[in-house]
Amino acid sequence: MNDLLKVTALVISAMPMGEHDRRVLLLTAEMGKISAFIRGGRKVGNPLMAAGRVFAFGRYELYPGRSAYTVKSADIQNYFDTLATDAEAFCYASYFAELAAWYSRENMEDYPLLRLLLRAIYSLQNEKLNRSLVRYTYELKLMQTEGEAMPEPPFEVTASAGKAWQFVLESDADKCFNFLLEPEAFRSFSQAVAGMRDQLIDGRFKSLKVLEELLAL
Repeated sequence: MNDLLKVTALVISAMPMGEHDRRVLLLTAEMGKISAFIRGGRKVGNPLMAAGRVFAFGRYELYPGRSAYTVKSADIQNYFDTLATDAEAFCYASYFAELAAWYSRENMEDYPLLRLLLRAIYSLQNEKLNRSLVRYTYELKLMQTEGEAMPEPPFEVTASAGKAWQFVLESDADKCFNFLLEPEAFRSFSQAVAGMRDQLIDGRFKSLKVLEELLAL
């Protein structure tokens, strides 16, 4: 099969198709976001069943069809199992994935975007970090990764928030989440990121609404 493709991918959404199949949206390093079918992916015992789980990450072998790819095999490296038992972390990760999908383009290489999303999800599992701060850090770093972030906050912020802004922009995806802020600095930083996000991102994200409703409980 000469047209078989191999990609490094994270499942960012999944839905049932027909009686036994599953359709997944993959964020790949090599081809941006692509849709793929997993034939028999909902049948117990199918070796590809786990490859259709949301947030499954690994190497996927695909062959192209007329409207979507079909998964031939998968070597899963991480299922992010803790997300299945932590509703708050799952909601954060779902929002991160939906935001990445909004930016990603089909058939365009985007390793930095996939790397950033993975690091953000890993950071959600770090008990030493503030998840809300991880969220705003991810938004800021994502806008920078996609060439849109301003070098300075869009309005005046506290000194600590300004330093945090520069830290995020100057650090790579592996390090940019590794900091904490005092409450006042966090409010200033988060308001600045939200202000820039509202200027640059006009999408409406269902997962963000769910997250905000959960956090309001």
